[in-house]
Amino acid sequence: MTTLSSRALNRATLDRQLLLRRSELTVPQALEHLAGLQAQSTHSWYLGLWSRLADYTPQGTAQLLRERGAVRMALMRSTIHLVTAEDCLWLRPLVEPVIERMTMSNFRRGLTGLDRAELVAAARELLADRPMTFSELGRALAGRWPDNDPASMAQAIRASVPLVQVPPRGLWGESGPAAHQAVETWLGRPVEAGASLERLVLRYLTAFGPATVRDVQHWCGLTRLTEIVERLRPRLAVFRDEQGRELFDLPDAPRPDPDTPAPVRFVYDYDNLLRSHADLSRLVTVNVADQGFGMSGEEPSMLLVDGLVAATWRVVRQRGTATLTVRPFRKLTGAEEEAVTAEGAAMLAFSAAGKTHDIVFAAPQPG
Repeated sequence: MTTLSSRALNRATLDRQLLLRRSELTVPQALEHLAGLQAQSTHSWYLGLWSRLADYTPQGTAQLLRERGAVRMALMRSTIHLVTAEDCLWLRPLVEPVIERMTMSNFRRGLTGLDRAELVAAARELLADRPMTFSELGRALAGRWPDNDPASMAQAIRASVPLVQVPPRGLWGESGPAAHQAVETWLGRPVEAGASLERLVLRYLTAFGPATVRDVQHWCGLTRLTEIVERLRPRLAVFRDEQGRELFDLPDAPRPDPDTPAPVRFVYDYDNLLRSHADLSRLVTVNVADQGFGMSGEEPSMLLVDGLVAATWRVVRQRGTATLTVRPFRKLTGAEEEAVTAEGAAMLAFSAAGKTHDIVFAAPQPG
């Protein structure tokens, strides 16, 4: 069985993630290829598309959200993802157990004595009239069930009903409340009840392979996927990593030469690149917590140099200026610093258009 080095896995993952070269794919094609983008924040995920797609401009993506060709909703790991309308209809039923488990672990006590079916029916009736924030939905439900916690009731609906976070929330250059509506109402179509977990695993491998079963489970939040992967084994290529763990992949998926150059790329705070493998050693070779992160709850944005996480970055906007601060984890070479500066200037032109730009390199955090 062929062993794949960490560098080989790095280049394969970057290729699948469209980070070795900017792709000519359309936004819907890219979203399907990537199995969506985590879009927990309202706008930083636009940078994820800019880093991956040639000649990308955000206005078309915002229009796609307005026209309901794409949606932002809770999916993998119970986090908000940007996916195509087609994908959300089959993905949401498959990951509902994850959303149920992760949501209700914190809110079950507030639902004592409630009939969940009655609660869901009442909420669907309310949401059919108009999108509502969770605060609004909880208060409306409390009118019928005054003895139960409004927040717990609203979160129960999040777990049981596929909810879209509707525009203008998430639109480029705009803002709005985190209001939700049932996907069946928003898209005028029901979710797919018969989608298979095999489809989910294959989509994951397209975007993130080669990978272990544990990696697949880490990405989606589901457990006990070994049986699913075993059923797929005859259709998959199988490798081992340097630790001897079995890796699964699509036979015809790209696995570039490990010496393939990898350009500098700015990775946004919630990018799935760094959230979709149980073992991130193919991408991260430093202990990020030692660099001052990990305890504060801050979600650092990362910089890739030669395919590896090599720095954190932050843009601070003040009046007419946008300052990009890059804090390397190691001393960058002159050529690397030059490449970071060039990509950083292009990133600022995209994300902070109309402002004067400045780029600062800070000293690494001792660690």
